[in-house]
Formats: sequence, C-alpha cells, structure tokens
Amino acid sequence: MTRARVGIYPGTFDPLHNGHMDVIRRATALVDRLIVACAVNVGKDPLFSLEERIGMIRAEIDVMEGGNGTRIEVKPFENLLMHFCQEQGADIVVRGLRAVSDFEFEFQMAANNKRLAPKIETIFLMASEHCQWISSRFIKEIHKLNGDISSFVSPHILLQLDQRRGRG
Repeated sequence: MTRARVGIYPGTFDPLHNGHMDVIRRATALVDRLIVACAVNVGKDPLFSLEERIGMIRAEIDVMEGGNGTRIEVKPFENLLMHFCQEQGADIVVRGLRAVSDFEFEFQMAANNKRLAPKIETIFLMASEHCQWISSRFIKEIHKLNGDISSFVSPHILLQLDQRRGRG
C-alpha cells in the first residue's frame, strides 16, 4: 500500500480570496491530504485574527465544489514552515504564482526550504487566468476605498470584510 501524499498550502489568507481557492481546488488533484496552513504572521498586521481567518477558510472549503476526494484540513502555524511540514508528515509544499514578479521570492524561499528539509518538494501552481491579479493586499485596499471586490472574493468573505469595516 502506498503512503498518502500530504501537501501543505501555507499563507496568511487575510482575507482568503478566489485565487487562494483556485490553488486549493487544483492542489487537490496532486495530493491525498491537503493542509491549508494559516500563518499567525503578526508582522503583516492582519485585518482578521487567526481564528477569524481559519473560520473563513473552513467555511469556504465546506462549500467548495470539486475536491477530488482529497481530505482538506485547516491548521494554524507559527513556526518555521519546514518544521510544520515535518510535524504534519508533508511531502509537498504548494505555492501559487501570479506573475513573474512572484517567482524570484518564491524561488529563493523554495531553495532555502530545500536546504532545511531536502525530502520536501515545493510545487508551483500558476494562477488561473481569472485570478492572476488578485492579492489580499489589493483586495483590502480596494475595499477600504469603497471599490467593488465582489469578483475577487466569495459573498461570505465580502460580508466579513463589510462587517469589519462597519458596513454590514
């Protein structure tokens, strides 16, 4: 019997957007178990608490279509990603790439991670065409300035953002 392939998709997910969900959906075709690892990452000054972000991810995964039978879990982490991967028995780190500008940073991170944990592979999923320009930072900025972000996030996430900004 072959061992289940375990993948980790790490991020801050502040907020979770359609690009993240696209990567999650597509990663399920590559692993048997996918852990969406929500980083504490206080340095990024998140709009939502860790508990809120985890709740939003779980809510979106619960209604997600097309999981390929993959078991998807959501877990917080605040340690070194490679240590978290080893604790979870992960074989693969999944990273999304939107543009060439993402590649240099992600390439350096993957190289460092490989030095720390040689048995864990990093795979890159190119953003789908409709998700290439979505980023949490832009979503928060556009929303803050009363722009329409409904094509970037689910209705549930939009409601969470509206409530956070006192609009809901």
